[in-house]
Amino acid sequence: MIGTGDGLRLFAQRVGEGLDTVVIPNRIYLFEDFQGLAQSRTAIFYDPRNRGLSDTVTDEEKLVRGIHHDVDDLEAIRRHYGLDRMAILAHSYIGTAAILFAVAHPHRLSRLVLMGPMPPDPSTEYPAHLRSADGTLEAFYQRFSELRRRAAGLAPGDLCQESWALLRTLYVAAPEDSDRLHWAPCDVPNEVNFMQPFLKYIMPSLSAVRLTSETLAHVTAPVLIIHGRKDRSSPYGGGRDWARLLPNARLLTIDEAAHVPWIEAPETVYGAIDTFLDGAWPPGAEQCR
Repeated sequence: MIGTGDGLRLFAQRVGEGLDTVVIPNRIYLFEDFQGLAQSRTAIFYDPRNRGLSDTVTDEEKLVRGIHHDVDDLEAIRRHYGLDRMAILAHSYIGTAAILFAVAHPHRLSRLVLMGPMPPDPSTEYPAHLRSADGTLEAFYQRFSELRRRAAGLAPGDLCQESWALLRTLYVAAPEDSDRLHWAPCDVPNEVNFMQPFLKYIMPSLSAVRLTSETLAHVTAPVLIIHGRKDRSSPYGGGRDWARLLPNARLLTIDEAAHVPWIEAPETVYGAIDTFLDGAWPPGAEQCR
């Protein structure tokens, strides 16, 4: 348990003894699939505040800054382990926290991997060829609304299980791959109860982030964006925008994948991350100008 600057504790798990270190937020979801990165380096997985096995937060003052608390907590992790520089691997909305960390502490970041990140401007409406427009997202919203209407009659654990059954289908491009994603931490209170604080604090803070090319010019570390072309949660156009705006970034497109591209193209994704963390751009990573 690692202390934060405002008195909370984050649950962290350190694996491997390599000279280079990669920090991976959202341990509870990513440890099983990414612990292999520790074979040739040190990997530090941790649960963000109010998530996983980190402290449950009831003080609004320790939640109200949303994603900006996550930026501070990345720095708390770095300080605790005495890391002069570190790589970060971030998935989904936590990618915004990693970018904000890179802006605030450019000399502390060696490399950054973003998988399925939210767009630089979350309000951007992308054309059909830069987002998944296959009707899956609309069907998800309909089914999720129906589930919410039944929520009062369900036990919290049952509601969690049914919610994740829907989310897993949304996160993969092919429905038959949803069972390969073993996400449903319904025995962890922070995860069962996460949706309300996420909607109240995290989402508004993400919507308020506006990062210009001038601000992002401070991020000089290499950045690899891995994005599924069929991502419904974070539109593919956002990955292209990050690759275009960041001064030293490249985009690896996974054509037949959605929000969790390592599930649908494991050899390509794991190989690309290893190559990148070892110091080179992986095959297929393109500049977007």
